[in-house]
Amino acid sequence: NEAELTARAGAVFFTQTANLRSSRRDESPRRHRLVAKEIRAALGTDWEIKTLREVGIEIDIPEPHDTLEANAREKSMVIRDLTGMDCFSEDTGLEVDALGGEPGVKSARYAGDGRDFSSNISKLLQGLEGRENRKAQFRTVISYIQGGQERQFEGICPGKIIEVPRGGDGFGYDPVFVPDGDTRTFAEMTMAEKNIFSHRKKALDKLIRFLQSH
Repeated sequence: NEAELTARAGAVFFTQTANLRSSRRDESPRRHRLVAKEIRAALGTDWEIKTLREVGIEIDIPEPHDTLEANAREKSMVIRDLTGMDCFSEDTGLEVDALGGEPGVKSARYAGDGRDFSSNISKLLQGLEGRENRKAQFRTVISYIQGGQERQFEGICPGKIIEVPRGGDGFGYDPVFVPDGDTRTFAEMTMAEKNIFSHRKKALDKLIRFLQSH
């Protein structure tokens, strides 16, 4: 997930990558909008948020690495180079126990480069057919670069994968993921309800605490 933010003078500006040349089945633009909405909800009104397009930058930052940590770092470094500002970026993946941690860093492209999450969910459920262990976790890693020094913040939401998708909200794997402590999928929750459990919210909370103390 591409969700880059820059911070200066106590304000945080969200910058969202947008692949303007994406195919009709590529869900990246919609996913970016929903990630932006989720981060806005998680950060609240104390922070000003803007997309990359709003600041005149229209690129799709590659995610060439094998770990969330490295991809988050790659994106924050690109934003730092483009803007000259302190910045942070996040990468998020779904990690399923029975699949050896897959889809993980390949979550958005699990069923191919088209980033079609309907196909991704179908592949995920096929891989779990007949398996009793359906434990999984969403994991977000934020890379924050301040004055040339990088710090990373992690958020984890444990849960399980259900057999049949439920709910019409959210994005990505939300219709098949039930967080520990609830019986609903993320796609059956409001944004506020999802943020009670959200991996992204947990990582953002750590970053906000750091920003407030420095």
